[in-house]
Amino acid sequence: MSLYIGVMSGTSLDGLDIALIEQDPAIRLIATHYIPMPESLRSELLGLCASGQDEIARSAIAQHNWVTLAAQGIHTLLGQQNLKPRDIRAIGSHGQTIRHEPARGFTVQIGNPALLTELTGITVVSDFRSRDVAAGGQGAPLVPAFHEALFGERAGNRAVLNVGGFSNLSLIETGKPVAGFDCGPGNVLLDAWIHQQRGENFDRDGQWAASGNVEQSLLKALLSDPFFMTKGPKSTGREVFNLGWLEHHLGRLPPFVAQDVQATLLELTAQTIVESLQTAQPQTETLLVCGGGAHNATLMNRLSALLPATQVSSTAAYGVDPDWVEAMAFAWLAHCCLEGIAANRPSVTGARGLRVLGAIYPA
Repeated sequence: MSLYIGVMSGTSLDGLDIALIEQDPAIRLIATHYIPMPESLRSELLGLCASGQDEIARSAIAQHNWVTLAAQGIHTLLGQQNLKPRDIRAIGSHGQTIRHEPARGFTVQIGNPALLTELTGITVVSDFRSRDVAAGGQGAPLVPAFHEALFGERAGNRAVLNVGGFSNLSLIETGKPVAGFDCGPGNVLLDAWIHQQRGENFDRDGQWAASGNVEQSLLKALLSDPFFMTKGPKSTGREVFNLGWLEHHLGRLPPFVAQDVQATLLELTAQTIVESLQTAQPQTETLLVCGGGAHNATLMNRLSALLPATQVSSTAAYGVDPDWVEAMAFAWLAHCCLEGIAANRPSVTGARGLRVLGAIYPA
């Protein structure tokens, strides 16, 4: 039996997800721990997603604080499970993405894996995207290979949809290489707009969006972005879709009621997911949703309405808690790295070939 820990904080920046898995040889989730992101650290990490004054020093301090928080969470989880650091083969730490521009040949995740090793006494595997980018790939999404390992034994055409800050699809068909790509904004614009308008970090159950009406002129303008015209492999991030991008489009149209903007942003998320899925895998029988978006009842209902021939459900229907799929994935990626198993998929990222992902920091 091999135990691994995965640490993940996504683009929503709500907190750190820490998952303990067993790989023997099947993947099994054993325990989890969640740490809310301190508001000061969240604000600083958001600020680092764009150029600013003294950003090198600021990023060094931010990643020190991020790692300290992660290490505390890991020790808490170990204590709860009566485990010692020596019982864990490795930690897979994604770090926090602050820039992702594969078209310019780089992606940046901060997370100081050397410090995480020192603070935990456990081998850390990190920097998972860089090797794929170096091989000409997008470096994202990284999870389709894990989705295939977790859900690939079932028959029929399946898709796994992760809706975090951004949405991405993994397309699984029997006898074919797994495919996948980013669809566009998931929660990132919904979160940014409700925070600006109401001071809340997210729209619980999509209730605010449900109270508004979709503004078709705004939706049409948002859908005109060139990203939506391209096919995979493709990935995106805050560099493209952010509050400034939304405000640019709003500034060119008559004023809208705030909740109508929220409703339109939810429709943007839903339509770009559905369009991506129907274009790439039109005969999808089952769509399994994970990430924070799986809890947005308004979004889930809209996906079901737009996909009447597809069974839309949370990954919980298949025995996997949707909140922990991403953290589990990085624990699994650490396993692949230590075993020398290629974990990227050229059919997903466009890399020149299969590559072992990650850099190892031994305990």
